[in-house]
Amino acid sequence: MAGFSFLQHVYFIVFIFIIIFQGGAADEESKASYIFVVLQESSPLSQHLSILETALDGSTFNSNLILCFLVLQKTPCMEGVVSIFPNGLLQLHTTRSWEFMGLSETVKRNPTVESDTIIGVIDSGIWPESQSFSDEGFSSIPKKWKGVCQGGKNFTCNKKVIGARTYIYDDSARDPIGHGTHTASTAAGNKVEDVSFFELAQGNARGGVPSARIAVYKVCSEYGCQSADILAAFDDAISDGVDIITVSLGPTSGATPLDADPIAIGAFHAMVKGILTLNSAGNSGPSPGSVGSVAPWMVSVAASTTDRAFVTKVVLGDGKIINGRSINTFALNGTKFPLVYGKVLPNSSVCHNNPALSPVVNVALGFGARGVIRREDGRSIFPLPVSDLGEQEFAMVEAYANSTEKAEADILKSESIKDLSAPMLASFSSRGPSNIIAEIIKPDISAPGVNILAAFSPIVPIMKYDKRRAKYSMLSGTSMSCPHAAGAAAYVKTFHPDWSPSAIRSALMTTAWPMNATANPAAEFGYGSGHINPAQAIDPGLVYEAFKDDYTKMMCGMGYDTRTVRLISGDNTTTCTTGVTEGAVKDLNYPSMASPADQHKPFNISFLRTVTNVGQANSTYQAKITADPLMKVQVNPNVLSFTSLNEKKSLVVTVSGEALDKQPKVSASLVWTDGTHSVRSPIVIYQLSST
Repeated sequence: MAGFSFLQHVYFIVFIFIIIFQGGAADEESKASYIFVVLQESSPLSQHLSILETALDGSTFNSNLILCFLVLQKTPCMEGVVSIFPNGLLQLHTTRSWEFMGLSETVKRNPTVESDTIIGVIDSGIWPESQSFSDEGFSSIPKKWKGVCQGGKNFTCNKKVIGARTYIYDDSARDPIGHGTHTASTAAGNKVEDVSFFELAQGNARGGVPSARIAVYKVCSEYGCQSADILAAFDDAISDGVDIITVSLGPTSGATPLDADPIAIGAFHAMVKGILTLNSAGNSGPSPGSVGSVAPWMVSVAASTTDRAFVTKVVLGDGKIINGRSINTFALNGTKFPLVYGKVLPNSSVCHNNPALSPVVNVALGFGARGVIRREDGRSIFPLPVSDLGEQEFAMVEAYANSTEKAEADILKSESIKDLSAPMLASFSSRGPSNIIAEIIKPDISAPGVNILAAFSPIVPIMKYDKRRAKYSMLSGTSMSCPHAAGAAAYVKTFHPDWSPSAIRSALMTTAWPMNATANPAAEFGYGSGHINPAQAIDPGLVYEAFKDDYTKMMCGMGYDTRTVRLISGDNTTTCTTGVTEGAVKDLNYPSMASPADQHKPFNISFLRTVTNVGQANSTYQAKITADPLMKVQVNPNVLSFTSLNEKKSLVVTVSGEALDKQPKVSASLVWTDGTHSVRSPIVIYQLSST
C-alpha cells in the first residue's frame, strides 16, 4: 500500500498538544501540563524525544497520551500500491451512497436481465462466505457463462459468485486484504440488513445491482499485481462472458503511456468485445495531472462525498464542544486528559512505520498515544481516537490550551450527520489534465468514494496496529468510487443490453449532476462531467459513440505508429494511414470536449461530434450554452431534428477566446434538450505554455 516512507528525511511543522494519562496517581498530577518547545525542522528525532522527556519530567512514552497535531503541510493517507507493470507498481485505489445517488431500493429495475448480468471484478479476491455474496433466492447460473470456479482449496463458488480465478502464488481466490471483497459488494452485493462499522453507519448494505452475478479475478496481493496477471485476467473475463469489468487499481501517480498500461490494453480488448471497463482515477490528488486512468475507451472514476458525514466532537475542560471530522469508533468514557503544548515534530523511522497512516499518527502511536487532534481535512479511520479540526476550530483548542495551566480534553465517539455540501470532490482523488492525452478530460465522472461501508474479509485487521476485525468495513478511495460507477453501468446495461460500451459511458456522463466548480477548484479536471446519476442514465436521450476504428485513428493522431497501435489493439491488421492529424484526438466522438491552448495567443478551436438518438423517435433538440465570459461557444447546427431511433446527426462546436494569460482555463457546457432530456457535455480550454 502506497504512503509515506519513514526512511525519507521529510519533516512536518506541527503544533502539538499532549494529553497525559495520569492513572489517578496524586504525585503525577503535578506533571499534568507542560509546553513542548519549538524545535528546528532539521532537529533529529532523538533531540525531540530528549526534550519531550524533559518536559514530562522523565515520564516514559508508554504512558497513555493524546497528541494533538496542527499539521501545516498536508499529509494524505493513501491506500496501498498493489499493481505492477514491468519493474513498476500500480496502486489499489481504497451505505447511504446508493440512495444518495438516487438508486433507491424501490427504483425501477429489470430483474430478469439484472439476474443474467455478470460483473467481472479484477482485484485482490473475495470472501465468498460474506452475506453480501449469499446465493439464497438466486436462480440458476446464466447460460451465457463460460467461466470456471478455480478458487483453490476451501473456496466454493455459488449462484452469486459464479466464477473465480487466481493468478498469484497463493493459489487461492480468497481475499487476504479485504479490498476486493469491499469493491465486489459495492458493485453487486446482496442487500444485507442491519450492518454497521462498530455501531457507526447502521443500516442496509447493498450493491448497485444486487441481483447480478459476480466473477472474481484475483491479481493482487498485499505486495502488488503483475501486469501479466492483469492482462490474463482481462482475457479470461472476456472469454468467460462478463458484461462489465471493474478495476480498482492503477499507477501510484500520473498516467502510464497507453502501450505500457496493462489496464488500458486489457480494457481495449474488452471494448472490442462489447464490454465496458471502469477504472479508479487514482488517489494522488489534489495535484494537477495526477490522474492515472486516461484511456478513452474506459471510464475513469473520481471520488466524492455523500450526504452522510461523521462528526467527532472534542470536549474541552471548560465545557466547550468542538466538532471535528474522522471515523472514531472508540470512546474515552467521558474521561478528560491533560494537554501538553509543543511545536515541531519530524516524520521519522523511529516511530511506527505504517504507510496507511499519516506521519503524525504514526508518531502518536510511537509515544503510546491515547488519541490525536489535528488540523486536517480528515475522514480516515485510525487505531486510536482521532478528531480532525478545521483551522478556526483548532485555533479554539489552541487558545484554550494557552489559557490555563491544566488544559484537558476528551474525544467522543463519532456520530453521523447530514452533509448538505455533498457531493464534494475528495482531496485525495487524482486530477487531470492527462499528461498522455491532453484533449480528453479525465476523470470522466465522480461517484461516492469517501467512508463507504461494504463487505470486508473478517480475518483481516481493519488496519495495521488495529487488531479488530469486521465483516463490514468503511474505506475511502477511488477504489470505492469505481465499483459504484460499475454498478451504475451494469444498471444501465440491464435496460439496454445491446448498447455499446461507449453508449453506456456517454449515458453516465451526459446525465451526471453538475458539481459546484467554486467549491471544487479542480472543476472538470477533478470530477469530469459531474456526479453520477444512474437512475437518469437509463434514458439519456442522445449518446456519443466511439468504436475500435475511432480509437485507432485517435492513437495514430497522437503519433503512435502502426506497431505501437497493434501492441494495444492486438490486431495485426491495424494500420496508421498517412494524413491522420492531431485533430483526430480532439475530434474523437467523446461526450466531453477539451483542448490545450497557447496561453499567450487567442484561441479558436473546433470539435466535431456525432450524436445518436436513443430517446423518442420523433424529437427535436436545441443547443443551450453556458460559458465563461472569456470564451465564446458556437454550435452548428444548433437544432437537431430526428425522425427515428438510432438516427445520427453530426455537429461542430467552435470555441474561441482571448489568450489565457490571466487564468489557467476557461470552461463551458453544451446541453442538448428536447424538453424532456438534458444531454450535457463539459467543454474546457486550458493553458499550454509556449516553448
